[in-house]
Amino acid sequence: MDYAKLNFKAGLEIHQQLDTNKLFSRTPSYLRKDKPDYKIFRRLHKIAGETGEIDSAVEHEASLNKEFIYEGYSDTISLVELDESPPNLIDEHALEEAIKIALLLNCEIYPFSQIMRKTVIDGSNTSGFQRTVLIAHSGWIETEFGKIPIESIALEEDSARLISKTKASSTYRLDRLGIPLVEITTLPAMTTSEQVKFCALKIGEILRATKVKRGIGTIRQDVNISIKNHERVEIKGFQDPKMFTKTIEIEIERQLANLKKGFKEGNVRVALPDGKTKFLRPMPGKARMYPETDLPLLKISREKINAVKKKLPKLKTELLSDLKKKGLSDELIKLVLNNLDEFNTLMQVYNKDANLIAKMTTLWRKNQTERVLEQILEALNEKKIEKSEIKKIMDKISRGETLEEALKEEKTNDNELEEEISKIIKEKPGLRDKAYMGILMKKYKGKLNPKKAMEIISSILSKKD
Repeated sequence: MDYAKLNFKAGLEIHQQLDTNKLFSRTPSYLRKDKPDYKIFRRLHKIAGETGEIDSAVEHEASLNKEFIYEGYSDTISLVELDESPPNLIDEHALEEAIKIALLLNCEIYPFSQIMRKTVIDGSNTSGFQRTVLIAHSGWIETEFGKIPIESIALEEDSARLISKTKASSTYRLDRLGIPLVEITTLPAMTTSEQVKFCALKIGEILRATKVKRGIGTIRQDVNISIKNHERVEIKGFQDPKMFTKTIEIEIERQLANLKKGFKEGNVRVALPDGKTKFLRPMPGKARMYPETDLPLLKISREKINAVKKKLPKLKTELLSDLKKKGLSDELIKLVLNNLDEFNTLMQVYNKDANLIAKMTTLWRKNQTERVLEQILEALNEKKIEKSEIKKIMDKISRGETLEEALKEEKTNDNELEEEISKIIKEKPGLRDKAYMGILMKKYKGKLNPKKAMEIISSILSKKD
């Protein structure tokens, strides 16, 4: 496909859930599978935005005249989610993670920002609007085909979770409503489908370095596409980056067919599993936005930004480079990335052998707390044990022994060892030191400090000379 001839342009909107409490209430942000405690019934009505006009997307939803049913839980859903109480101030932990993401994307942070209401009357918000606030702007990510500009970063509420739907009504669950979402918007600077896919993966890598939720549904990706003479189309609902290329190419074919028929209007569409799309609603505009009157301006001080800068995590590519410099193999690196915090903690105790620490983290089993592994390494530092004995010690602990029992049984008493060595040398005089060591290792089968044993052998033989 000749993207240049088509004058193809694309931009991304990525919505990622943060792993904190809800944005404007202090309730937990997790989804539940048990039976809800209650249901409430509502109808939502269209309302004009700050321009005094009603948005076309809002007008479309209002024309459907649907009833909305909301399922809730007495212990984890607050009056804020029910739209029966004003919102609390923005959650500080969510704000901090949003600032981290903005800084990792090289954005400028807004010192002051107005929290806004975005009219949404498809039933996904009990209030009929979604709260959103701009956090940052004018950033960029580095790619193999140049810098891709980040237009803006917003922090907003996630919508309620759709459970079932008919022509007359929709049922939502309120457990998801209010979970913090970071919305990242790029400029339409991508000129091929492969660039779109690469950028989505790159931004995903940056997001995973921060405190975000993982799993299906926690990240949602929308793509804005246009070709020459056709208005912009927004495709919502990408879950799998592997579908980007196929879906974009099918959408281009659809837009080309539209132009042949004399159509060029843009709209919002939803991605289907086979790569095709279907109409969702007209393209929204600025008329659905108006200020949040229950909350003050959001202030982000320079002091707060500087404090967050000190907590910025490393990206996966940087971590891979650091681990390679420590001498780890690709296989060990993959395993260590799943236990990176523990690896870094243990390296502070014993930094002489990164491969040993990596193997210890991969052998981690139940009954082995981080402190137990630290104590094993402390014993290694103090030369009470040898590296070769660590796996056996960890195996014993995993079978229920205490650290003290595992260490005690692993070593032979020095006095007992000296007596045994003297006895062997007396019984078999004239052998070399390594021969005596071989006899000892066969006898003690791992319960031996080789270094200490060799010192005793050398000492006894030197006295005989």
